[in-house]
Amino acid sequence: MGRPKKAESQAAGKRKAAAPKKISKKAKKDPNKPKRPPSAFFVFMDEFRKEFNEKNPKNKSVAAVSKAGGDRWKSMSDADKAPYVAKAEKHKEEYNKKMDAYNKKPEKSSGRSKDEDEEEEEQAEGSKSEVEDEEDDEDDEDDD
Repeated sequence: MGRPKKAESQAAGKRKAAAPKKISKKAKKDPNKPKRPPSAFFVFMDEFRKEFNEKNPKNKSVAAVSKAGGDRWKSMSDADKAPYVAKAEKHKEEYNKKMDAYNKKPEKSSGRSKDEDEEEEEQAEGSKSEVEDEEDDEDDEDDD
């Protein structure tokens, strides 16, 4: 009991160096991208929260509201859920229109105008034909 073990004394005296921060490979989200539409349940919960908070103004628990909403949703028949499903479908259609418009946005260019890109392409095409013309001229000279 006199001396501490060697491993214990080293662990107590030295701390590990801070680990380097991990670089995330996940792509950053585009803030302009439309948000996904709410499901029928979430459309229902928007209305239910208002109703529940009016009946229970002293309740501050989010969990209590969520639990009560989930219980009511489970007890509802398909006919009772139909208006919320219809609203969710409308939200989905709007979302699809927004996504189509979002996906049709022009791609980012290299920072140059379209005219500059077209000129460069024409020059590249011209240089190819010039090379071909030179090769044809050399073949003609060999035939002489």
